[in-house]
Amino acid sequence: QVQLVESGGGLVQAGGSLRLSCAASGRTFSSYAMGWFRQAPGKEREFVAAIPWNNDNTAYADSVRGRFTISRDNAKNTVYLQMNSLKPENTAVYYCAASVTRGVIFRTPSRYDYWGQGTQVTVSS
Repeated sequence: QVQLVESGGGLVQAGGSLRLSCAASGRTFSSYAMGWFRQAPGKEREFVAAIPWNNDNTAYADSVRGRFTISRDNAKNTVYLQMNSLKPENTAVYYCAASVTRGVIFRTPSRYDYWGQGTQVTVSS
């Protein structure tokens, strides 16, 4: 089992940047593919970005491609989400998630096995 703890959320003005971190503990971090999801009030949880265990590929939601970057440091057991050019519609609770199918990128929340508690990102206009 793995425990995930997100950090780095906060309040930022439109056009600003934030970097989210997700620290993992427990089983070997490199055993997992990692993803970022978000959920705004009254909406379903949606895919943001994902990365397999070996960093050889990434996937992004169309709405964030070119502005957000997912990366991971297996030596530090951490996955990151760099968010640039933030927009008010990016306001949500952001969650990191781990999938035991480490070589595959999934966009569906149900394919992930472990979740963090989430970190709030608020973008003001």
